Amino acid sequence: MGRRSDHSRAELEALILDTGSALMAEVGLAGFSAREVARRIGYSIGTIHNVFGTSDRLITAINTRSFARWAAGLREQLDAGGDTDRIATLVNGYFGFARAHPNLWTAIYDHRLPAEASLSEQDQQARGILTEIVIAEVAHALGAPADDHVAALARSLIATVHGHCTFAISGAWALMGEAAPEVAALARVREALAGHART
Repeated sequence: MGRRSDHSRAELEALILDTGSALMAEVGLAGFSAREVARRIGYSIGTIHNVFGTSDRLITAINTRSFARWAAGLREQLDAGGDTDRIATLVNGYFGFARAHPNLWTAIYDHRLPAEASLSEQDQQARGILTEIVIAEVAHALGAPADDHVAALARSLIATVHGHCTFAISGAWALMGEAAPEVAALARVREALAGHART
C-alpha cells in the first residue's frame, strides 16, 4: 500500500527523480518503467502520475536532470583546468559523461515526447546550459564574440563530437578499427576551428 501522506509534493518529486534516475542508469530507457519507480519508493503508479502527469514527463524530467548534472561536471572540469587546453576538456568531458553514465546519456537522445507535447521553458533552459558552455568556449578559442555565427559553428561541433561518441559507446568505432575516438573527435574539432579562424 502506498505511503500517501509520508512526503510533501516537493519531497515526492525529489524522491521520484532520485529513484527514477537511479533506475534509468541501471536499466536504460528500454527497461525503464514508471511502475517500477513507484514500486521502489513504495507508492502507487497514480502518485507518479499525480506528480509528473505522464511517464513521458517523468522521463523528460530525468533527462533534464542528466543534462544539468553533465553541464555541472563539465564546468567543474573547465574550472579545474584553468587556461589549459579547454577545447580538449570539452571533448573529453563529453565522452567522459557518456562513458561514465551510458544509459543516462543514451536516454537523453533516444527519448521522444509525443507529437502533441513539447518541452517546458524550464526544461529547455536547463538543457541549453550545456550548449551555452560550448558556445562560450568556442568563442573564446576563436577570440570572437559569441554571436549567431559562432553559435551555429558550436552546434555543428557538438554534432561532430556526438557522432564520434555515439559510435564509441555503441562499439561501432572498434569494429572499424578506431582505438581512440576521443582523439579523432578532438582532431576534427581542431580542424574546424582552424578553418574558421582562416576565413
